[in-house]
Amino acid sequence: MADDHRIVSGSAEDNDETVVEKSLRPQKLSQYIGQDQLKHELSIYIQAARQRAESLDHVLLYGPPGLGKTTLAMIIAREMGVNIKTTSGPAIEKPGDLVALLNELRPGDVLFIDEIHRLPKVVEEMLYSAMEDFYIDIVVGQGPTAHPVHFPLPPFTLIGATTRAGNLAAPLRDRFGIVEHMNYYQVADLQEIVKRTADIFHTTIQEQAAHEIARRSRGTPRIANRILKRVRDFAQVSGRSAIELPIVAHALELLKVDDMGLDETDKKLLTTMIEIYNGGPVGLNTIAANIGEESETIESMYEPYLLQIGFLKRTARGRTVTNKAYEHFNLKSVD
Repeated sequence: MADDHRIVSGSAEDNDETVVEKSLRPQKLSQYIGQDQLKHELSIYIQAARQRAESLDHVLLYGPPGLGKTTLAMIIAREMGVNIKTTSGPAIEKPGDLVALLNELRPGDVLFIDEIHRLPKVVEEMLYSAMEDFYIDIVVGQGPTAHPVHFPLPPFTLIGATTRAGNLAAPLRDRFGIVEHMNYYQVADLQEIVKRTADIFHTTIQEQAAHEIARRSRGTPRIANRILKRVRDFAQVSGRSAIELPIVAHALELLKVDDMGLDETDKKLLTTMIEIYNGGPVGLNTIAANIGEESETIESMYEPYLLQIGFLKRTARGRTVTNKAYEHFNLKSVD
């Protein structure tokens, strides 16, 4: 269920927040903070493609939500000097939807598909020839008049983004020439992102305050920016001219974000496993039923960070809470 204090949230945002997030996006690779190795590699691939006057090879970006996959896709298109068309896997329901998208592309353009792992099978299979040989075969008409049509496409770049690369079919995954894993951000990089966002908001923030927000942002720029926006609200209502460490600490306490960046859902997930199942192992669907969340939401949004910080581990029999998590909650492990 939704929680008023939730900092981690899905892709369904209200229009105002979506507009704000778009305004925070860097426009060039040189402005993009973090993911240094990935940026270095992409800059080489982009430069080489431009020197050859070719479209960039197809790109797959995978990793937890909120790390900047959409932003990076837009930057790639801008650096290549081409247009980008954006959509998502669930939005392409039938082959005709894909044909309409591909028909609008000009040579070198980028088609960005977010949540590409959620493409219908029939659409995914149509992409194989589109990606590899730049054509699709479609059937026109019905019944006795139905006949195949060979539909050539201009060279284009498909950029796919996913939080679940393992769910991609091997034939689709193998057609991406550039496959990049996006990692959680270092605190220092998040601190720079927070300062950059504050500057865009024309808000003064102290270094220690920016560091504290970064430290509790789960290694995720989207969460860092959301926390900053909420802290800015607290500072404004309190009549503060600058965001200082005490107001950050107070705001995060009210938002119920703890010292490790865990929110109410994280804590509920872990404590439920500890109190009801002695720390596990317990199945994902069982956990989801107990805390009132979708299994997919837990697996894609909460688990990655809890696994990363060593509070949770996966076993053949299910999820298990680690001793590190017990220590965080000042509880004694059953081991």
